[in-house]
Amino acid sequence: MLFSPDTTSALVAASALVNTARMRDGVDRMASVAALECFYASHGYSGRRDGDEAEVAAVRAVRDRIAPLWDVCRDEAVALVNAMLADGDATPRLMRHDSWDWHLHAVPMDAPLDVQMLVETGMAMVDVIRSGAFDRLRRCEGADCAAVLVDLSRNSSRRFCDVNNCANRAHVEAYRARRAAELLRRAAESARS
Repeated sequence: MLFSPDTTSALVAASALVNTARMRDGVDRMASVAALECFYASHGYSGRRDGDEAEVAAVRAVRDRIAPLWDVCRDEAVALVNAMLADGDATPRLMRHDSWDWHLHAVPMDAPLDVQMLVETGMAMVDVIRSGAFDRLRRCEGADCAAVLVDLSRNSSRRFCDVNNCANRAHVEAYRARRAAELLRRAAESARS
């Protein structure tokens, strides 16, 4: 296991949050209370939920704060992470709730959702930075894709995001290129005969 379960969960949620604004179709997937509800449920957040447009706006602001983590070097990320933790008034403590065994929380359970997201991302990034695994934060290699990813594979080989179907698109493109090359080769052989 590369990271603890709570760190892994926070990293996956952070990249998913950033990617809500980086869909190939240009549609923002964090534009409504319903979208936030779905995101909240999908990523196992616990604690306070206001369920209003102000909360959606605050979460989108957090998204804009964490997105630069994929665009900076490890040393530059430290300043961003420290600011995130300071702004969230992070005070780490061990907690156990729901189906989670002991893990870190750095804000009270009644903290606003945007503060939870900001601080949980910051705490996860602390582990990424300290472990020397900052290279696991990547941009998707798909053509015309701006999505981000966290490579949690054992051999650090993940290249494509989960949100824009980029791996499938790359495989189809490679297949078509191989097929076209094969057809050209056969046509050339046929012309020589």
